[in-house]
This record gives sequence, structure tokens and C-alpha cells, in this order.
Amino acid sequence: MRTVAVVGASLAGLSAARSLRGQGYDGRLVVIGDELHRPYDRPPLSKEFLAGTLGEADLALETDDEDLGARWLLGARATGLDRRARAVRLADGREVRADGIVIATGAAARTLPGTEGLAGVHALRTLDDARALRDELALGGRLVVIGGGFIGAEVASTARALGLHVTVVEAAPAPLAGPLGETMGAVVSGLHLDHGVRLLCGVGVKGLSGERRVDAVLLEDGRSVPADIVVVGVGARPCVEWLAGSGVELDNGVKCGADGRTGLPEVVAVGDCANWYDPRAGAHRRVEHWTGARERPDAAVAALLSGGSTEPGLPRPPYFWSDQYGVKIQFAGHAAGADSVTVEEGAPDDRNVLAVYRRAGRAVAVLGMNQPRLFTRRRKQLAAATA
Repeated sequence: MRTVAVVGASLAGLSAARSLRGQGYDGRLVVIGDELHRPYDRPPLSKEFLAGTLGEADLALETDDEDLGARWLLGARATGLDRRARAVRLADGREVRADGIVIATGAAARTLPGTEGLAGVHALRTLDDARALRDELALGGRLVVIGGGFIGAEVASTARALGLHVTVVEAAPAPLAGPLGETMGAVVSGLHLDHGVRLLCGVGVKGLSGERRVDAVLLEDGRSVPADIVVVGVGARPCVEWLAGSGVELDNGVKCGADGRTGLPEVVAVGDCANWYDPRAGAHRRVEHWTGARERPDAAVAALLSGGSTEPGLPRPPYFWSDQYGVKIQFAGHAAGADSVTVEEGAPDDRNVLAVYRRAGRAVAVLGMNQPRLFTRRRKQLAAATA
């Protein structure tokens, strides 16, 4: 291959570029990113950066002496892929021709319809999002977080530490019930109650009120929750619209094999936009976690450079972590489909537990709250058992 284009300049794209060089590719390398920023770390955006304890320079993913020998096209949004010409079309009219293409365009925060242009309403996905939200939180007031997933929970934790009055609205029975299951989701979300956060669960959002600026969140049960600031944390959608008509199969992102290969030769996908086949589950899964964006590009690049002749091996069970109210929360595996969950160390009331999820007696996931040593051991056992 004379030229490889990596479309996406966040962690997954950077990891793919590093892997290309690490696996011996010495040809022309072009990295395309729709943001103007060099690759930066997203997990701290909802925590240390939002709290003001971490600066923008600390978010940099590249080292000072790192040189991948790549051409960086930043602030350049991909609008199409011409499979015949092997060209990535950009919004400014340019085209980037390449022999191999890595799709790493990630995901974008979902929004609430009808909230465009209403001041005080925020999503949190990018550095620019975090800048704007940080400036508003510094003014204090009443914050309503819509959605009790990890982003919403971390924003609530950070805002409460900054002294804001915080309410979390979650349609599920408990925050984090989706990724952790209802039982352990309720245990983890108890952290919010411990710190004076108001939880409104099992109710959806009808809309927002306010003329130029939001002043309340309207719930489907008729209640109105006063708000000076609203953060919408209702998940993310894969950024794959630009691939329509390209021949790349789209199904909850880019549909890939177990090594990231798409149905088009010399085109692979990685990161939050990639819906990889999971041999363990016998189904496709899209993993929106830092470790997946860091680790899986190695397999995708190997497949790209070898034409698919390499064996991808089994990826490790997905792993993510969160810091809330000073508690380290770690999770590995898949809670969905588990028929039991057992607390094996610690006590839920102390927010200090090690819990194992099982299906038909076999461990499929593990959760740790302030149990890093035991969690690491269990995570390794989980990976070995599912290999």
C-alpha cells in the first residue's frame, strides 16, 4: 500500500496510525479529523477537566517527541467515500485518495429535539462541549442531568463537588441500570443519594421550557423541574452518515468482522463507530469504551496490511471505568443476559464491593467499587475463561 487514510483523529484513529507504523507500514499516512484539535483524551472531560483540576495540555494523547510521519488534515469533515476511486471526500471539496482506509469517525452525542439554540442546554462529547459547560458550571445554580449513564453520572458528581444543586432524571428504574443491570445500578447510583443529588427515576422527559434560556425540564408525568443548566446525556450515535451509498454495510455503525474488516477490500473500522463481530456472543457488538479504541486497532491494522490473512484472535472482554464522588468504579464484560449477580467482597452500603455476574453458572462480567486489586484479578480470570 502506498497510501493509508485514517478517517477520525481521536483515540481510535491515533491508535490505528500508531499501529500502522508499529507494524512496519512506511508509506504515506493521512489522518483526517473533523475537529481542529490534535487527539485528546475524552474521559477526563466529564471529571477533572470539568472540575478545573486538569488543563487542556494535560489532555494531549501524543507525546512531545512523537512523530508518526503523517499528514494531518484537521477541521476537515468527511462527507463521502468513493469506493471505485478509493477516495475520501471532504466537506471543503477536497478528496484524499488511498489504497487502504481506516474508518474511525467515532460517535456523536444524541440531542433532544427542539432544544437547538436554547441557552443553558449542553451535551458533553468534545473538548469544545466541555469548555462551554465548564464555564456555565462555574456560575453555580441548579443543574438537571437528563440520562443516568456514565457521562451523566460523572457530570452530576463533578457538579455536586462544585456546589451546584443537582437533579438526575433517568427513564430506567435506576441510573446505570443499562450497563450494570438494575440491582448493581441501584447500588452505584446510591452514591448520588449519599451526596445530596436528587434522583428522579422511571420517568421520561417531555421537553424543556424557556424563551431564550432553559428554565425547567418538563417530565412526562406532569412535573416540572427548575433548571439553570441542563446536560443531556442520553447516549451517542455512530458517525457513519457520510458512508451512505459507499457500499460499506451499516448496522448500528459500521458492520465489521472479528478483525474490523468491512465488506469492502482494504477498508476497516475501529472505535465507537465500529460494530465488530464478537465470536463469544455469536453477534455483532459496538463497544464505546476507551480500551476498545486503544486495543482493537492493532487487529484491524494487521488485517488491513495482510489482506485479511491474519487470525484476529479473541478481543478481551470490554472494560470501562468511572470515578464518582471519589469512588473508583470498574466494570468488565457484558451484564446483559446475566441471570444472577453476586456480591463476593465488601458491602453495598459501604459502596465498596466486588460483584460477579453469571449466566448458567459461568462468569460473564465483573464489577468493582473501590476494589482495584480484586477487580484486576477477576478481570484476568474473566478474560482467560472466555478465551
